[in-house]
Amino acid sequence: MSVESPISREKLGIYLKALGKRFRKLNGTKTPAEIILIGGASILLNYGFRDVTYDADAIIVASSVMKEAINYVRDEFKLPKEWLNEGFKKTGSFSKRLVEVSIYYKEFSNILTVRTITSEYLIAMKAMSGRQYKYDLSDIVGILWEHEKNGAPITREYVDNAIISLYGTKPLPMASLQLLDSVFTHGNYEMLYSEIREKEKEAKSLLLEFDKSNPGELKGDSINNIIELMRERKKNPPHIDNKTPKE
Repeated sequence: MSVESPISREKLGIYLKALGKRFRKLNGTKTPAEIILIGGASILLNYGFRDVTYDADAIIVASSVMKEAINYVRDEFKLPKEWLNEGFKKTGSFSKRLVEVSIYYKEFSNILTVRTITSEYLIAMKAMSGRQYKYDLSDIVGILWEHEKNGAPITREYVDNAIISLYGTKPLPMASLQLLDSVFTHGNYEMLYSEIREKEKEAKSLLLEFDKSNPGELKGDSINNIIELMRERKKNPPHIDNKTPKE
């Protein structure tokens, strides 16, 4: 598993400002660009329950010099290679409809428009991803929690409709289904958020432990099974007979 470098809300704003400035210098002012931030970056810009993300997943609509501008900002601020990337488009949480449901966030240097994903559509994305070792499940609860505190609660119907809108009848991971059933049945978002975050931290720790002993064997399709296997081993460690053998 790779080493992660956190990006705070304030720093993300600085990087986007620098990106707009650099893109304008390389591109000129005739052809504007648009970036739709999703996932953790979108949560940072729209909600307060998380302080950092570890990369900025995005849909990028721009001329070819945008890649050069992204790399320039990376080098200027010593950021990870993929600090702003479209890698998520290869995952199951991508949907072409994300462009349609995105909302305006801010414009930089009169050339770069940044949009984000929020509320039930962001929950739908997180549910389709459903990674137990990332922030996916706790992010779902965090979004629901913050909307409730702000007097604009999100209902299960809204979430289900958003999932269908983005993904049709594609099935959600079991962990996401169980979470949605639990959170909308029992509520108490604050307590549930804390509980899930602890489980996510534990899952990540277990995967790091597994990766150390089995380098190169962590693969997307097997990660959830590995987490469960490692949890079972923690509960029931193999018996070791320390008795001195008889001569």
